[in-house]
Amino acid sequence: MTENLETRLPVLNRLGLHARAAAKIALLASRFQADIILERDGVQADARSILDILGLGCPQGVEVRVRAQGPEAEQAVEAIADLFWRHFGEQG
Repeated sequence: MTENLETRLPVLNRLGLHARAAAKIALLASRFQADIILERDGVQADARSILDILGLGCPQGVEVRVRAQGPEAEQAVEAIADLFWRHFGEQG
């Protein structure tokens, strides 16, 4: 069964989606059988690509749309949302 899911997540951590946070997203995204896209202001990024994610230019306070399609879409969106809500494991 193929699922399509979408959610919007705020960037909460002080440094935004910097290289370390982008690497965590990319590593996590690569674990799921799903196509995962991050989007900000109409610009899309493959969640498996650190450079794509950095290209979104997401500082603290912006909202990112996360879309996933595939057999593990639900698990992927939940895991990525958890990463955002936990500030990517960083302080503040």
